[in-house]
Amino acid sequence: MLQSNGDNRVFLFLQGPHGPFFSKLAVMLRRSGATVWRVGFNAGDKVFWRDQQNYIPFYDTIENWLSTFQKILDDKDVTDIVLYGDTRPIHAHAVKAAHEAGIKIHVFEEGYLRPHWVTYERNGSNGNSRLMQMTVQHMELALQKADIDTPLPPAHWGDMRQHVFYGAIYHWFVMFRNQKYKNFRSHRALPVAREFQLYLKRLMLMPVLAIDRHIATQQVRFGGFPYHLALLQLEHDSSFQMHSSFNSMTDFLELVIKSFSCGAPRHHHLVFKAHPLEDGRVSLRREVSRVARKYGITDRVHYVRGGKLAQLLNETRTAITVNSTAAQQVLWRGIPIKVLGNAVYDQPEFVNRQPLSKFFTAASRPDGAAYKIYRRYLLETCQVPGGFYSARGRRQLVRQMVDMMLSPIDPYDALKVGTAAPRQQLRLVT
Repeated sequence: MLQSNGDNRVFLFLQGPHGPFFSKLAVMLRRSGATVWRVGFNAGDKVFWRDQQNYIPFYDTIENWLSTFQKILDDKDVTDIVLYGDTRPIHAHAVKAAHEAGIKIHVFEEGYLRPHWVTYERNGSNGNSRLMQMTVQHMELALQKADIDTPLPPAHWGDMRQHVFYGAIYHWFVMFRNQKYKNFRSHRALPVAREFQLYLKRLMLMPVLAIDRHIATQQVRFGGFPYHLALLQLEHDSSFQMHSSFNSMTDFLELVIKSFSCGAPRHHHLVFKAHPLEDGRVSLRREVSRVARKYGITDRVHYVRGGKLAQLLNETRTAITVNSTAAQQVLWRGIPIKVLGNAVYDQPEFVNRQPLSKFFTAASRPDGAAYKIYRRYLLETCQVPGGFYSARGRRQLVRQMVDMMLSPIDPYDALKVGTAAPRQQLRLVT
């Protein structure tokens, strides 16, 4: 892999995933010779950052953020910025300014092939990713220099409990230790106190929710009816908010249930599966029931609280989503998928283009060979094995990330010129 050391590189970290991942990554970057700074916007950012000497608190208002950011770039001679997600206001402003200044932009996101990988790209992710301008033919050509088998996921890998745990800690500090950051405003509409309550409630109710989920799943699996699966997302997630035309998840429910009632055979059922991190800020179960009653198909519509997707995918006829990454699991199984937003996997070879009502009647299957090319391309480029939240996942992730970040070219160009890291040789410990 084409690399350089960290000498003369100055990395400025902005907001990251909940937990210590950014701090761990910064330690390894310093070992490479780089200088690392962190801007913190609240007490939750500060508590997970180990090196307080290189911590820059931002106490001002969002209106003054851009001028402060540009001053930091100049004062610290910043060469690179690092952030998690590129659409929240503080990050969107920073990305634009950094791009204009010729500064490298490192963007982390949850994995497009989650939960076994995370996403690392330059300049933008999701709807702002370079993948949005690529074709399967382009990917196939780039893979000519990578003729080794695609890496497989581990037999067991999960950090959902740690994800919720770190989220609760983060919001606790924002609630009770944020006195100095009185101007902080979350990029989400919900008050921080309510966010903390929802994280804590979900952590406490995990056993009860698991029972409810199991019962609902078994009712679908053993119901003896053909069914179609709708993959719900978090309404406040940036992929849903910034890369789709829907204002709320209720809008999505309305469109799907209405089209299903008009187009699906009368003996078919519709199953809505909630996102694993759904916290109840919107009562989706109640909304699903309300809209189903409106169209007279209450007895054919089901709701399942989160959980693993595999059991429901085994026998579904089709799947529909806005732009959930769970669609990757659907495509891997060769199941027809309908996408209603902007998604990095929205390729004409394997994402259905039929009208929604016809999709429920006789959906065409995806081109499995084309999808395997696409999936392999992601695993050779922007998908890095590991996770943000568990200690084992962080170790696996940091092991590769520093070399990728120090490389003068992004993961896509690295594959093209034959210098991408040999990811297929890495075997996740299970």
